[in-house]
Amino acid sequence: MTPTNNKTQTDDTKKRIWAIVGASSGNLVEWFDFYVYSFFSLYFAHIFFPQGDTTTQLLQTAGVFAAGFLMRPIGGWLFGYIGDKHGRKNSMLVSVCMMCFGSLVIACLPGYATIGVAAPVILLLARMFQGLSVGGEYGTSATYMSEVALEGRKGFYASFQYVTLIGGQLAAVLTVVVLQFLLTDAELRSWGWRIPFFLGALLAVVALWLRRSLEETSDKTSREHRDAGSVIGLLRNHTRPFLMVLGFTAGGSLSFYTFTTYMQKYLVNTSGMDPKTASGLMTGALLVFMLIQPIVGALSDKIGRRTSMMIFGAGAAICTVPILTLLQNVQSPGVAFLLIMLALLITSFYTAISGILKAEMFPPQVRALGVGLSYAVANAIFGGSAEYVALLMKQQGIETTFFWYVSAMGAVAFLVSLLLHKRGKGIAL
Repeated sequence: MTPTNNKTQTDDTKKRIWAIVGASSGNLVEWFDFYVYSFFSLYFAHIFFPQGDTTTQLLQTAGVFAAGFLMRPIGGWLFGYIGDKHGRKNSMLVSVCMMCFGSLVIACLPGYATIGVAAPVILLLARMFQGLSVGGEYGTSATYMSEVALEGRKGFYASFQYVTLIGGQLAAVLTVVVLQFLLTDAELRSWGWRIPFFLGALLAVVALWLRRSLEETSDKTSREHRDAGSVIGLLRNHTRPFLMVLGFTAGGSLSFYTFTTYMQKYLVNTSGMDPKTASGLMTGALLVFMLIQPIVGALSDKIGRRTSMMIFGAGAAICTVPILTLLQNVQSPGVAFLLIMLALLITSFYTAISGILKAEMFPPQVRALGVGLSYAVANAIFGGSAEYVALLMKQQGIETTFFWYVSAMGAVAFLVSLLLHKRGKGIAL
């Protein structure tokens, strides 16, 4: 290979890596803003929902969290349409701007004592606005990252979508830990919880700048295709992959949100762990979870997407109930950490390949829409409701039923994975 070819290859690799960084930065900010709500709800639930005990207040804030997920299918459709019809870059720019706006509204929103019922109503609207944004972010960024990744290493490169998604969660948890250290509990409950929402809005400006430098990956031919951005064209010509992604996401997102977003509350509200201990434990767990994504992504390039999904589905179906049962009465933070990490390791076989697996199942003209809409629908129904369903079952005295529910959806993901092509790309004929 000549020096010129070496330089060209190096420049191309650098360009692809920068594209991954640019797309990932916006993804991190979007998810940081979205998760800050969940992780800080322990501190502001009483401000917007002053009536009832702690579980009732958390249930109400979880309901608002779930409402944000209900907007995701609309966001998946809207930004999928923009991504397929007007370019991936434009779609990603608009989504990060919308997330910034939603965070600013929450950061400045007065409580129930000041504006009455308008407070929870505006909070709900802001969360729905953020849900619209995040609903479009996943499909477009997954599509973009799959299109700029090198052939043969797509699993590795695409895994960085969840690296930044988990990174957003981790940043949110770290913000909790830092503010718990700097502020008193009373200060956090009074005004300190607003700080991360302001921070998220500022970070969005940085992400916007990075995304402006990205190159478009879709071509004119795919954007002008008659099915580009068309839901009718998607459902008419790609029904089977659409339904399969629904199945993957139902099990994957439910497991993911159970052992990340909801787990902090589970440790405090069910296991009786101190909030600061739970926050510290989840910080460590999320850090390890984030770091293993590229490893599992690279592994999928070797063993195939189908095998990875089968490992996740079988692991979730078999191990979820024992793990959650043991965590109910866990006394040692170390044991709790190991149990949570086992669950997250299993979940990694879904998260690391989630974006690339789905993107490989759709052609360019409907790729952003196909990935985004199918993911958003299943995520809204199963992922977004995980915390609400778990708390509701706890309130009704049937908490263990939730364990079996998560396990059952893991089994569904396993069954759907059997339909994948054995070589790991697309679906079996």
